Amino acid sequence: MGAMGRKKTTVYVDEELLRAARIEAARSGRSDSDVFEEALRRLLRLDVADRVWARNAAQPLDPDDALALAYAELEAVRRGQRRRPAS
Repeated sequence: MGAMGRKKTTVYVDEELLRAARIEAARSGRSDSDVFEEALRRLLRLDVADRVWARNAAQPLDPDDALALAYAELEAVRRGQRRRPAS
């Protein structure tokens, strides 16, 4: 996902949420940290940025097309609507 380094932190989490995250980690073969990090990325919509960067690396957008897409997304957000990301 992101290229940044990791930093250890302490947070207080509801026991049921922690239990569910640990079950998901065990079920998917990932660490608890990976599950929490993915959930935060989704909440903060950083997963969208990761997908856009990955797609652009594989198939770069023309700068004019990128600008048009950015303005379309901005307008959609202002209207309270989000377009579905292209796969």
